Amino acid sequence: MAARPLSRMLQRLLGSSSRSCSSGAPVRQPRPRESAQAASEELSKQRQFLRGHAAPFSAILTDSFGRQHSYLRISLTEKCNLRCQYCMPEEGVQLTPKANLLTTEEILTLARLFVKEGVDKIRLTGGEPLIRPDVVDIVAQLQQLEGLRTIGVTTNGINLARLLPQLQKVGLSAINISLDTLVPAKFEFIVRRKGFHKVMDGIHKAIELGYNPVKVNCVVMRGLNEDELLDFAALTKSLPLDVRFIEYMPFDGNKWNFKKMVSYKEMLDTVRQQWPELEKLPEEESSTAKAFRIPGFQGQISFITSMSEHFCGTCNRLRITADGNLKVCLFGNSEVSLRDHLRAGASEQELLRIIGAAVGRKKRQHAGMFSISQMKNRPMILIELFMFRDSPPANPSISSWDALRVEGLRSRMSFSSQMATLWKGYRVPQTPPLAQQQLGSGSFQRHYTSHADSDANSQCLSPDSWASAAPSGPQLTSEQLTHVDSEGRATMVDVGGKPDTERVAVASAVVLLGPVAFKLVQQNQLKKGDALVVAQLAGVQAAKLTSQLIPLCHHVALSHVQVQLELDSTRHAVEIRASCRARGPTGVEMEALTSAAVAALTLYDMCKAVSRDIVLEEIKLISKTGGQRGDFHRA
Repeated sequence: MAARPLSRMLQRLLGSSSRSCSSGAPVRQPRPRESAQAASEELSKQRQFLRGHAAPFSAILTDSFGRQHSYLRISLTEKCNLRCQYCMPEEGVQLTPKANLLTTEEILTLARLFVKEGVDKIRLTGGEPLIRPDVVDIVAQLQQLEGLRTIGVTTNGINLARLLPQLQKVGLSAINISLDTLVPAKFEFIVRRKGFHKVMDGIHKAIELGYNPVKVNCVVMRGLNEDELLDFAALTKSLPLDVRFIEYMPFDGNKWNFKKMVSYKEMLDTVRQQWPELEKLPEEESSTAKAFRIPGFQGQISFITSMSEHFCGTCNRLRITADGNLKVCLFGNSEVSLRDHLRAGASEQELLRIIGAAVGRKKRQHAGMFSISQMKNRPMILIELFMFRDSPPANPSISSWDALRVEGLRSRMSFSSQMATLWKGYRVPQTPPLAQQQLGSGSFQRHYTSHADSDANSQCLSPDSWASAAPSGPQLTSEQLTHVDSEGRATMVDVGGKPDTERVAVASAVVLLGPVAFKLVQQNQLKKGDALVVAQLAGVQAAKLTSQLIPLCHHVALSHVQVQLELDSTRHAVEIRASCRARGPTGVEMEALTSAAVAALTLYDMCKAVSRDIVLEEIKLISKTGGQRGDFHRA
């Protein structure tokens, strides 16, 4: 091991003006106009030089397949200041008692041991690592370890702008920021907390302090954010970002479904359709990402293909969980407690023997996406908070967010143009009110409308449709229940022989909040967040899930969903209208009723901490058109 300091000195000299990689080889970022071929040749020369001058790597951290593990990820905490409904299992997670978590001294002891054996890159993760009170001190002490070349952090960005100047000063050299959407309302819906603008401020601060690239991790999930691929890619035009699109991966409790995963090839095709000149960039030997640049753009995009094209053969990563367990594979359920051996007084040599045995047992590759989804493994929040959120169930006929437009949040100009405007000023303005109209009392009434297509002339969704109307058309009804057979047993109606027709239905509900809760909703002061936005999104989602909630309902491929909410100050109430449209052999009144009812229930849930004297009433069908039984319009 005597030659190791010389090897590292050479690496430092070579990498003094370059970005280092986890393999130890310096990688110079290609200039915007530099060809990919020239960059690849340069990288190859650097690799050859280092191979000829490198000391033998530690046998302890080399597995039976020859993979050298020089990259260690350490989870500082299981806690997080967000409550992402797709990161944690639905039932929540049981946090480890504080006494069973690694202390600061234990973290540094283990880090020192691994660095001594050849680890040259450490990344701090969580939970959310930046909520740990002594995170700055931990980075400062890690910086003192000889041979450690890179100290990184993966964060949700909420505390980043405040802490980054201190972290940079003590030695933080790399930043990954998790951000799955560029739409503020969607962000709040996903994480159940406000904070979109704090994340943006954190990204701005990282750019301002000279971090290059600033890596942005985006887990792509069908039905939630795959429609934002081009918007994210457009950010790299004038900013030093590496936007990393990550395939959605299975973990315990996140209800992984293959249909929710958007593959690397599909994402790449989407970007290439917009920018056919997209260039492939050279990859580091142990890289998890396939990197590309759009010619003339300052930043780059990358794809992390853990599911469709795994990179197990070059994996150089090990992980230590917040409770002190060593995981040699992110997707494996095999762990060994280093904490227990530390606290039992194990010597350095004993710890190295235990670590070496665990690394030696590492398998050639993970079990594959379908096998992983059936394995028992930790929820992601208990390993690292950097990806892997669940998404709403995929519907091949309608995308919940591609179709969703929240008025005022996304104007008719391209979203990437809006983002460019926001970034230019290095400041993200507060989200404008979705709609405000003056009431006679002088207060503001908030109106929320979500709609799933851009047909502004749709008669069924125009304000005129809110007016009471007399019944029209033939009112054909049945004196027999259609969902029971001749013997009285429940059965689903066979609609196979019915013709496809245009079906539209409108339903309503009223939520009587009372004066206290009403005022908080009106002023958007609820601690849980914006009740109207969350209820609106819940209504849209419920319409699409009706067949899963109502047993004998047929699945309907909706072409349009709209949920409108209005505040009624005279009754301290919220009036809800839900409209659904589809072309098919069966009606959509159940979808409209489910949408209105779930939106109402969501309002109750958002406000129940303030008052439980909330009444849900008047859940009813307003109108339906299409079908053999004729149209219906409530008087």
